[in-house]
Amino acid sequence: MPLSFNPEDLPVLGLDSHLPPVAPASIAPAAIRLRFDAPPPWEPEIKVERRYIERAATPASVLIGIVLRDEPTVLLTQRTDHLTDHPSQISFPGGRVEPSDADAVATALREAEEEIGLEPAWVEVLGSLPTYTTSTGFVVTPVVGTVRLGFDLRLDPFEVAEVFEVPLAWLMNPANHQRHAIEVEGVRREFFSIPWPGVDGEGRSRRYFIWGATAAMLRNLYRFLSA
Repeated sequence: MPLSFNPEDLPVLGLDSHLPPVAPASIAPAAIRLRFDAPPPWEPEIKVERRYIERAATPASVLIGIVLRDEPTVLLTQRTDHLTDHPSQISFPGGRVEPSDADAVATALREAEEEIGLEPAWVEVLGSLPTYTTSTGFVVTPVVGTVRLGFDLRLDPFEVAEVFEVPLAWLMNPANHQRHAIEVEGVRREFFSIPWPGVDGEGRSRRYFIWGATAAMLRNLYRFLSA
């Protein structure tokens, strides 16, 4: 569903620079693995978006893939602009649960392979975050895993316009988390954005605007790793 507003045009209502970033030692892959092995008491900051369309709840999964570079990064995709759900938006690889999927992890791995050609053998699943329900009715399980170097990607051109990586340290620093709000069909919607001043696949400077459900799930990952 195309948006009735441009989220990048909305004013920034606040930043969370008063919150500490996740310590470098705590975003090392080994530390994240230990965190999932023995999770602390914590609560997601955002679990459900306010609905502004009526649609039956649809289970889905996404892969938060942490690439094992010297400075770990997170794999993100830019969706194509003709898709019915969330066109042109930045998202994680993922999608709807299929009847043949054994569980949420199977969905996330299958969708990552279908969308960007990331084979499951390159992914070590660490665990999952609590579900996140979008304003469009998707009940999403964020599956977190590490991605070994050496993988090749093959994008599905129908669904994915681009794949890029953002440093995990940038995403886990609340000073980069912006707050916005808008009223849509009489319903006030509040959301986070995490702009990333990166470069595209051809080395050109580009500002990526991560927002909505993707930013919210990253915010929940921040809460989990900083608890």
